Amino acid sequence: MFENVVIGQYLPGRSILHSMDARAKLIAVFLFIIIIFLMNTWAGYGLLWAGAFCIYFMSGIPFHYIRKGMYPIMLLILFTFILHALFTKEGDVLVSLGVFEIYKGGVEQGLFIAFRLLLLVFITSLLTLTTSPIDLTDALEQFFTPFKRIGLPAHEIALMMSIAIRFIPTLLQETEKIVKAQTARGADFSKGSLKERSQAFVALLVPLFVRAFKRAEDLAFAMESRGYNGGEGRTKLRELIWRTRDTAACVLIVIFGICLMMIRS
Repeated sequence: MFENVVIGQYLPGRSILHSMDARAKLIAVFLFIIIIFLMNTWAGYGLLWAGAFCIYFMSGIPFHYIRKGMYPIMLLILFTFILHALFTKEGDVLVSLGVFEIYKGGVEQGLFIAFRLLLLVFITSLLTLTTSPIDLTDALEQFFTPFKRIGLPAHEIALMMSIAIRFIPTLLQETEKIVKAQTARGADFSKGSLKERSQAFVALLVPLFVRAFKRAEDLAFAMESRGYNGGEGRTKLRELIWRTRDTAACVLIVIFGICLMMIRS
């Protein structure tokens, strides 16, 4: 059921993306996301997809991982597209379905939103698949470090975000195990009245929360027993190294965005 979720997973490799500095990848993804939300032309989205696939080919990640990552949001994308198609009244009328009329502007807006969501999942999946949780934590911590002056616990926030991302696939695996166990005991999550389905989901959520809290407690005990005391005075086994290619990658993303803005209507 949840084997298609790839966000939070890391695949070791020796590709160009794997060897890049995690800070550069975070900056590049942030810039790419800004470009995605600023784009509003078909030509622009075509070039964005071309750029995204160029980044994918540099990652060395098997395509079936990316394809699986798209599955969980397909229902959301379809629902969003239908809403825009039915309720956005712009342009010429394409189809009339009783009280509903589908306008050209609504279809275009729905497709734009669908492309944006797919590109967001595509890029963020590449980020987590090519960046280890440790490197991601170190990169986030360095970005948050300037805010220590106002009392922001940079290391702790970065650690929490990294752990949350890392435990997404773990919690989904736990959910699938519980679903199978409850189904074997007679629970049915797809049939029955709303009340019966709610009761079945209670049988799913209660053990899931119990296991999640148990994992959190075990992790806290493990960190405490190893003398973890936050970021102050800690040394790192591997330091992040910013290279020329990291600068070049960020500059290329900026140039790419400027070129796309020039064709933006």
